[in-house]
Amino acid sequence: MPVTHFRIRWPDQTEETCYSPSSIVRDYFVAGEDYAMEAFLARARQALGTASDRVRAKYGYACSSATDQLERIETAAASFDGQPEARVVFLGFDH
Repeated sequence: MPVTHFRIRWPDQTEETCYSPSSIVRDYFVAGEDYAMEAFLARARQALGTASDRVRAKYGYACSSATDQLERIETAAASFDGQPEARVVFLGFDH
C-alpha cells in the first residue's frame, strides 16, 4: 500500500500536491486530464475513501490523513462555487 502523492491545478492556476495512503488513486485519475469540478470532487471522494478503507482493512483504523486531504480539497473547491465552468487539471503522480 504505497503512499502516493499527486499534483493538481485549480481553476485559478494554483497548483497543489496531495496525499493518498494508497496507490489506488491511480485508478481514479489520469495524468494530464482536466475534470469538471463536481466530477473531480466525486473521484477524489471515492479515491481517498477507498484508500482510507484499505488502511482500515490492513491496520484496523481509517486513515485520518486521507480524510484531512479530502477536507482540504473540498475546502479549496468551495472557493470556486458559482463557477460552473471551473475545471481541475490532474497534473500527475509524483514518483
